[in-house]
Amino acid sequence: MDDSQLRTLWLQRQPNDRISHLAGPMAVLMKHTLGKKVRQLSKLAVIWDDVLPVTIREHTALDSFQRGVLTVLVDSSSHRYQLQSLLTAGLMKEIRTRFSGPLNKIRLIPGQFSSIDLVTGARRYDV
Repeated sequence: MDDSQLRTLWLQRQPNDRISHLAGPMAVLMKHTLGKKVRQLSKLAVIWDDVLPVTIREHTALDSFQRGVLTVLVDSSSHRYQLQSLLTAGLMKEIRTRFSGPLNKIRLIPGQFSSIDLVTGARRYDV
C-alpha cells in the first residue's frame, strides 16, 4: 500500500462530524406548527375564562385543540353534565362567535389535571 491509499483508509476510519444544528428546524417547527396551536389555544383560553361561570371553570382544563375540536378535561361527572347542559343551551354558539378560527366541536372528557405548586415546584392534583 502506498501513502495515498493509507491516507484514504485513515480518513475513512476517522469519526465524521455529523453535528446538525437544531436551531433552524426547531425555529420553523415553533413558528409554523406549534406557534399556531399555542396562539389558537390561548385565544380559546381567554374566551373560556370569559364565558364560563367560575364554579364550573375551576373544574375544567383545556387539553388540546386539533382540527377544530377543543378537548376539555372535566374532573367530575356532575361538572361535566353541567358544562354539557350549558354548551347545548347556547354557550357553544357564544364561544364560536367570539373565536375567529374553526371550532366544530367541544369534546368533554373525564380526567384529572394537575397544577404546579409555585412554592415546591411539585405537581398538585386538584380533585
